[in-house]
Amino acid sequence: MMQIRYRKSVLLFPTVLLALFFVSTILDAEIFRNKDSSGRVTYSDKASHGAKPVKLPSRTYRHLHRVKKVYDGDTIILENDQRVRLLGINTPEIESRHRTDEPGGKAAKTWLAKQLQDQSIYLEFDLEKRDKYKRLLAHVFLNDGTHINLELIKNGLAFISIIPPNLRHASKFFQAQKQAERDNLGLWNLPRYQVQALSQITANNKGWRRYIGVPKAIKPKQKFTYLIFNDHTSFRIANDHLKHFPDLADYINKTVEIRGWVSRRSGKFSMHIRHPTAIILR
Repeated sequence: MMQIRYRKSVLLFPTVLLALFFVSTILDAEIFRNKDSSGRVTYSDKASHGAKPVKLPSRTYRHLHRVKKVYDGDTIILENDQRVRLLGINTPEIESRHRTDEPGGKAAKTWLAKQLQDQSIYLEFDLEKRDKYKRLLAHVFLNDGTHINLELIKNGLAFISIIPPNLRHASKFFQAQKQAERDNLGLWNLPRYQVQALSQITANNKGWRRYIGVPKAIKPKQKFTYLIFNDHTSFRIANDHLKHFPDLADYINKTVEIRGWVSRRSGKFSMHIRHPTAIILR
């Protein structure tokens, strides 16, 4: 829980507003103001008796650019040759020298190219501005306010891929994905992306996948905590990310669906789970 304390005579300066705005927009939390009997004012992301919600500025900084090329369904190239990876989503791969195409990849690229043709776009950044490949990480908006990342999800052209600390719009994305899945749109109607029993996991199951199973135990280690499903399958969560998850004990002996990319090492399967939107109780 974050708390900011000030004496009665101290004004709320812009730097404090910025800190509160950070908590509210990035961590998807409300901010509350409380004054005790001595006149001390406390700001917190947790409500307490008598606390009042603080109305924060809603302005978000966005940067205008022109698009030179759509590389694939979730990557574009700007006129200045900077590559931009759309935040919070993943679309299937298209064919290249390094990989074969995946079902739905061409459809996502075609849709994105149509939306961005002859358009200026606005980039909205989150906490981490670049990935390990030096690509910009951004939410893309059109002049009319259309949120391209969100529209890809709504149309069943992309899956959610939330990676902390970039959590902006996560709740909105999750609701949009649930609706697209209920409506059986796009990717959700393709055989490749239907849920499979965990017993069907193999080394050939490349790309984004969905598996259903029952975790039997929790095994904490130095960097990761593991949900153990059986002797050869476990899913790991970075200890730094556990704060975003409910108590992992809530998943034990319950049927869950895990979504993501499978890796194999020494004959054992694993998946790196970065956000609770990738673990769904069934």
